[in-house]
Amino acid sequence: MVERPRKSFRLIETVTEAALQPTQEGELRRRVLFWVPVPIPVLALVSLAVGGDLSAPGWTILLATSMGVGTLLLTLVVQPTPLPEGLSPQVSARRSLHRFRQFTHLRVCLALVPVALGATASLVGGGLYPLLAALALSWPQMLMAMPTFFTITRARRAMEAWGTTAYLWHALSRPAKVTWPVATPLAGAWRRWRDERDRARGAAQESKEEKAGADGSENGRDTSPDDPAAAQEAVRGTGAGTGSGTVGRLITASGTGGTVHRAARRVIESGGALRTVGRERHGARSTRRPSTPKR
Repeated sequence: MVERPRKSFRLIETVTEAALQPTQEGELRRRVLFWVPVPIPVLALVSLAVGGDLSAPGWTILLATSMGVGTLLLTLVVQPTPLPEGLSPQVSARRSLHRFRQFTHLRVCLALVPVALGATASLVGGGLYPLLAALALSWPQMLMAMPTFFTITRARRAMEAWGTTAYLWHALSRPAKVTWPVATPLAGAWRRWRDERDRARGAAQESKEEKAGADGSENGRDTSPDDPAAAQEAVRGTGAGTGSGTVGRLITASGTGGTVHRAARRVIESGGALRTVGRERHGARSTRRPSTPKR
């Protein structure tokens, strides 16, 4: 019997699939989710700075609360501007997506403004009440910036106020890469740095191997004989019977250091033998005068 997954696990899977959706809607949702936990480290830092005290002057609490209420009203009231008339479906989808993306970023910025002002008021007043009031009003704005069905439908109706059809749902369903703000660029930069480091190490290792091979070939080559006189005598002896002694002496005097390779020896020997065979075949030059033909 197959066990059904628990409701908590199904909820986690649903949230994960919604967050990692490879569409334009999922991209905007990931951007909003990235900024949702940002006030938590701000709260921790301010708490350490003020020593954990909650009490603060009333004007600081009023300032943070008024700023939070003002941004909340702006989030509720401000909507995307209508699309101009006479747009083709492709242009309408592109413009509607661009305006909805700007609208989502504006809501995120409006939600972060009370957090910054509340942290400043808490540091000035020496208590956490201003920041807590700002967080209570900023987190709902973060959730309102999420591209949900209600948010998308309301933005689409605002874009169609002048009669132009806004293909916003079609634009949001277009494919997009699964990326996260700040984290994805940093990960890409780290991967590029790692690949460059590996290539540099590989090039250095290859250069070391080539240098070691060149040194080994130079060390293994016989560049200086033990007895130069014996090498010269060997060259003279090689060419004595074949008439190639002069060639051997020329090779020795040309700066080879008294070394004659096997290939050179074979060439010298074969050349001398050919010349000897030619002399034997043709014989000595005749000095007799040819006889006159008889009449």
